[in-house]
Amino acid sequence: MTAWAVDWLRAFGVTVAAEAIVAVPLLRRSESGLGRRFAGVVLVNLTTHPLVWFLFPGLALPYTTRLVLSETFAVGFETCAYWVIWPALGPRRAVLVSLVANAASLACGLLLRSARLLH
Repeated sequence: MTAWAVDWLRAFGVTVAAEAIVAVPLLRRSESGLGRRFAGVVLVNLTTHPLVWFLFPGLALPYTTRLVLSETFAVGFETCAYWVIWPALGPRRAVLVSLVANAASLACGLLLRSARLLH
């Protein structure tokens, strides 16, 4: 396996773990099944994470701008996805789940990056 694939898999694992810890409990009101909530978090991140990881870093923009754009994209897309998957969640709760989950994964990623454990 190539180094970039290993790096992405590590980052994806951190993202899913961080977001699942936050989102799975927050989704309980709209979905009783633990497995379905976890699967939803994984599927949503399978859609957004590759773009955040591979597309946004390739943009000819300063790091902070790319970071803000990629995280805004992730929160926006994941909000819509959670609301589509679980309509009873409602738009406000979908924003809350996505925002808090993405804040958790961003914090973990930045912390691990500063410790040079992630690239």
